[in-house]
Amino acid sequence: MSDAQDPDRLISLTTPVAAEDDARRLARDLAARRLAACVQLDRGLESHYRWQGQLCAEPELRLTVKTTARRLQAIEAFLAEHHPYQLPQLLWQPLSASTGYAAWVREQVGGAGEAGDVGNVGNVDGA
Repeated sequence: MSDAQDPDRLISLTTPVAAEDDARRLARDLAARRLAACVQLDRGLESHYRWQGQLCAEPELRLTVKTTARRLQAIEAFLAEHHPYQLPQLLWQPLSASTGYAAWVREQVGGAGEAGDVGNVGNVDGA
């Protein structure tokens, strides 16, 4: 199996939202469901795009989700149901990380066959 197909490979997924309440809700729920080890919120973005024939410019927040490839399909399904946008941008890429941080991410999101304990969701400095 190539490194890119490794289900335990760390990935970073980003998606924007317009409202801080939505960003906080998604971040909390992704972490609580152990779909993400950490979700960071970046404020102060402005997106320029074409939507339904109109040029748009809107303020947004970006969520950066740290997880493993094993959780990607579940994250996509979760965001399809809970993201406030009709067609949310979901971009992901493989990550390289320190051994300790990578182990922490894998521990937080669990491995194959784990039910996804939603208890004891804590904060890790620098996550």
